[in-house]
Amino acid sequence: MRAAIFEKFQGLISVQNVADPTPNEHGVVIKVKATGLCRSDWHGWMGHDSDIILPHVPGHELAGTIAAIGKNVRNFKVGDRVTVPFVCGCGTCGQCISGNHQVCDHQSQPGFTHWGSFAEYVALDYADTNLVLLPEEITDVTAATLGCRFITSFRAIVEQGKVTGGQYVVIHGCGGVGLSAIMIANALGAQVIAVDINEDTLDFAKQMGAMATVNAAKSADVVGEIKALTKGGAHVSMDALGSQATCFNSIANLRKRGKHIQVGLMTGNHQHPKVPMDKVLANELEIIGSHGMQAFKYPEMLDMIKNGKLHPEKLIERIITLQEATIALPNMNTFQHKGVLVINSF
Repeated sequence: MRAAIFEKFQGLISVQNVADPTPNEHGVVIKVKATGLCRSDWHGWMGHDSDIILPHVPGHELAGTIAAIGKNVRNFKVGDRVTVPFVCGCGTCGQCISGNHQVCDHQSQPGFTHWGSFAEYVALDYADTNLVLLPEEITDVTAATLGCRFITSFRAIVEQGKVTGGQYVVIHGCGGVGLSAIMIANALGAQVIAVDINEDTLDFAKQMGAMATVNAAKSADVVGEIKALTKGGAHVSMDALGSQATCFNSIANLRKRGKHIQVGLMTGNHQHPKVPMDKVLANELEIIGSHGMQAFKYPEMLDMIKNGKLHPEKLIERIITLQEATIALPNMNTFQHKGVLVINSF
């Protein structure tokens, strides 16, 4: 099969012919129809993820059809159209038994713990636990936007943040995660404020449902500006980027008893950010992490897409080829794109 592969961190990514994968007894092989390009892939290429063993094929947001199946898979068959969350659970550890596959003790992640979906085929383990059947109404390209950014934002806003109509919700960082969160919070009736450093991105955030925006590069007081817009602070605020500044501001701009949701990956020098713990204590703030979403939780989100309440396809900026992805991936940290890139030609 053809696959995009790199042999050293921060090195050249090239399209090569490599051996096709085979399924294990509980797994499947997916013929990839579409796969998203995510900043998490950039983190992997940079060497920020200790699970990656070189040489490596990235890619973790995918949709496709089952091409081969292990002997112990019971709930799926060859030809099924499926997608998968980027965190795959084992189904048997204590976390999975409690329903928390997104923090499985033995989790696997395509494009990180094993070769991913920047390829014609990808192998996935524990299919019965992790695969999600795709409804006819959702295309492969749209489904490829769901597996990381959209599901992570959905669970963060709906389950972790418990956002309700009329609340003020602030999203710091308007990449794929942030834009998804804006769309989802707006669909729930929240008043959403988008924070970013790029005016074109902020204009796009308004199209996704933000009622107001703050340009952090131009504002002398981001937290003060947000507190003025929200009449005292956000009910829920998300750091969708993952930096010391966005994390601090997201906590500091909360009203009393507000919730901060950390979704953006904190890597390198940003791993241990300063936290306004005095405000956390005095105002009874909540600091909550959110990491993906379980496969069995997809139906609510898929129903909202089918019913026209959510439109993840509006996040797609451009469809690209696998060859083009070898150039686009290393440049993801330049934030040249205000929307999502999806590969559908291998």
